Amino acid sequence: MLGDENNNDLIDLSTIDRAKCALLVIDELGDPTGTPLEAVLLPSMLQTAKLCEAARAVDMPVIFTNDAHIPGVDRELALWGQHGIAGTPEAQTSPLLNPQPTDFVVEKRRYSGFFQTDLLLLLNELGVDTLICCGMDTNICVKHTVADAYFNNFNIIVVGDATATFLVGNQEEGLDYMKTCYAAKVIDTDEALKLIEG
Repeated sequence: MLGDENNNDLIDLSTIDRAKCALLVIDELGDPTGTPLEAVLLPSMLQTAKLCEAARAVDMPVIFTNDAHIPGVDRELALWGQHGIAGTPEAQTSPLLNPQPTDFVVEKRRYSGFFQTDLLLLLNELGVDTLICCGMDTNICVKHTVADAYFNNFNIIVVGDATATFLVGNQEEGLDYMKTCYAAKVIDTDEALKLIEG
């Protein structure tokens, strides 16, 4: 039946080849500690930190897609104001994630990590067919990146408690949308760690 709620069963985690997975971290930038958004952002970032550490331990690629906007040029800034300006600390991977030289950083000027970046080329050259996704905002940059991942035929896993919503909509609606429309498997950090660690 159209709209069947079993979409989350389209990906069987037991069939996923870890050697073809990458951890994709979307816009986890700066340090929210002490900011008005700490209560929303910090818990998901701490979960993402666990995923990054586990992925590095098994040589799974860790890829950060980070806003790198050009002031006075990027259209997105007219909607959301100044944020993620290229070259500023606010556009750098969060120190909470302990970024390493072996990680990859893909700068982006639109919501999607795929739009006019070299992310697809990078994933192809790494032999990746499955993306373990986390980040923020669930309903904006995560959703649009996941959409393009689906359009490019990747298996998609979204780690629900390692994503956060603070600008548009609510968390559950965003996760349900990606599950229903992009065949994303929505799991929690504990399940993702089991997949990463084998």
